[in-house]
Amino acid sequence: MPTLLQIESSPRSGSVTSKLAAKYVAAWKRQNPGGVVIQHNTAKEELPYIDEAFIAASYTAPEQRTAEQKTALALSDRLVDELLSADEIVLAVPMWNFGIPASFKSWIDLVARVGRTFQYSKTGVEGLVKAKKTVVVTARGGAYAGDSPYNFLDQQEPYLRTVLGFLGVKDIQFIHAENQSRAPELAAAGLQHAENVLATATA
Repeated sequence: MPTLLQIESSPRSGSVTSKLAAKYVAAWKRQNPGGVVIQHNTAKEELPYIDEAFIAASYTAPEQRTAEQKTALALSDRLVDELLSADEIVLAVPMWNFGIPASFKSWIDLVARVGRTFQYSKTGVEGLVKAKKTVVVTARGGAYAGDSPYNFLDQQEPYLRTVLGFLGVKDIQFIHAENQSRAPELAAAGLQHAENVLATATA
């Protein structure tokens, strides 16, 4: 059955990104009534940062790992399995200080695993997370997309395109709700634009 992986990263109960992701999930469920949604909120689950034990375990051959090393990788293995099993992915990522929340970076660090989601070969790096339609919904205090004079400050979309592409994800659509910290009419217009784009993406 089809599977959607939903990753949120805002701790706020009124999160714009979470609301947009929920709209996407609702539309996906209508189109896939027998589908499965795997959901995480990296902020509320307080995903751990990787440490020395994790790094050592991840670069040890699976058949040589100790019981302690297997334990160190257990959460990562589960998250990687979810990522690889998903047919589609929706990521809800607010812009914080021009980039992404630390908790979302933790999720990325836990799923970016050599030998599992990417591998090295004679021709270079090969991403192993393939054929995944991915939608990234964001909320930003200002306007950074397109020809905005502040586009150079956007460390969010370029980074996510780079790291997801490194893992093999190429089919990525970004939906930005801009100006969410500006005047109410600008915030409303930014949200409406995002909802319009999202409706088209799920049509």
